[in-house]
Amino acid sequence: MKTRGLLFLWLLYSGIAAAQEKQLDFTAYLSGVRQHNLGYAAEKFNMDVAAANVLMAKVFPDPEISAGVFDNGQRRMQQGYGFSSSIGYTLELGGKRHARIGLAKSEQEVARYLLEDYFRNLRADATLAFLNAMQQQRVYDIKMEAYQYMLQLAQADSIRFKAGLIPEADARQSRVEAGMLLNEAFGVAAEMKTALVQLHELMGAYRGDTLSNPVGDMGRFERSFSLPELVTRAQEERADLLAALRQKDVSVKTLQLAKAARMIDLGLTLGVNNAAVVTNVVAPTPSMNTVSAGVSLPLKFSNRNRGDLLAANAGVRQQEMVYRQTLLQVQTEVTTAWFSYLGAGRQRQQFDNGLLEEAKKVLEGRRYSYQRGETSLLEVLNAQRTYNDVQQQYYETIYRHASALVELERAAAVWDIQF
Repeated sequence: MKTRGLLFLWLLYSGIAAAQEKQLDFTAYLSGVRQHNLGYAAEKFNMDVAAANVLMAKVFPDPEISAGVFDNGQRRMQQGYGFSSSIGYTLELGGKRHARIGLAKSEQEVARYLLEDYFRNLRADATLAFLNAMQQQRVYDIKMEAYQYMLQLAQADSIRFKAGLIPEADARQSRVEAGMLLNEAFGVAAEMKTALVQLHELMGAYRGDTLSNPVGDMGRFERSFSLPELVTRAQEERADLLAALRQKDVSVKTLQLAKAARMIDLGLTLGVNNAAVVTNVVAPTPSMNTVSAGVSLPLKFSNRNRGDLLAANAGVRQQEMVYRQTLLQVQTEVTTAWFSYLGAGRQRQQFDNGLLEEAKKVLEGRRYSYQRGETSLLEVLNAQRTYNDVQQQYYETIYRHASALVELERAAAVWDIQF
């Protein structure tokens, strides 16, 4: 009765899981990440902001128009009144506008490279999440395969116990082992579902109970790389390194703008005045119109304070250090990822040399001997656990090998990942 209960739980859970999952291949998944990831979509607005800043930098100073009226206030003397108007414009000198435009364009380039770098990391993180979901699914399959066998063994032992062929303790032990394996499978299933939900988050979609089941071959991650070529490629194409290089240019342009801002600006004015007729007998004056023009020069006492230049010069030196640090970091990341990939490849070769097959043959031999009454249940259980562990280690090694390739290609700005 207990065995049938375990079987019912497994069938119910498997049916629900199958109804909730759809197939998802890697190409469609990565396309969904590129098109619909919300974080990436938000980062794209930085490009719009940078383009708007370039347009703002091109703006000329606005002219100023002023108008006024005056009245001499001498009603008895009939001194009269008048109107005045003028237009003023600030003529920027020292190449300020050119410096602003150059700085804005350099910042736009930095924003473009930072967006590329964001997607480089997003693509790698999304691929690792896809690999993790596949790995969790494989672990779940291992647990369920072991449970199904143990369930069959428990059913057979129940019959053999009733026939008096084995003691009751062995039949109970079989049922206990089956229940424990089913419990482990439920725990792994929860982790698998969590990994599948994360895939939908990366694709910018929430679909409730409908989950996508990743499909692919994790055996297609064997590559041959040359470390010097990878380092050279990373130095030439890593977006974060190019952004750091452009940031150096931004600091230089900031210094140029600071120098240009210290130049004087000319204030140009053009005015027209109209005075009404004066009719008193002391100093009669006809109405008149006058035109005036003027130039104003600021007194740049503020230039005695060189704080802006000192800050800009410090920024140039700082960005030089940041670039050198980023360059060293890129070299270190590529080298570290390369060694990790080589190590994971060697670990995988150990399993490819037949370790998994040996464990499977041992288990099959123990099962056959147990069925013939030549070995104990404990030996079968030990062989089953060993085979489960070897299977898990095998798929864990494949997962680490694939993940190491993703990290290496992330570090080296290479991408040819396919499942």
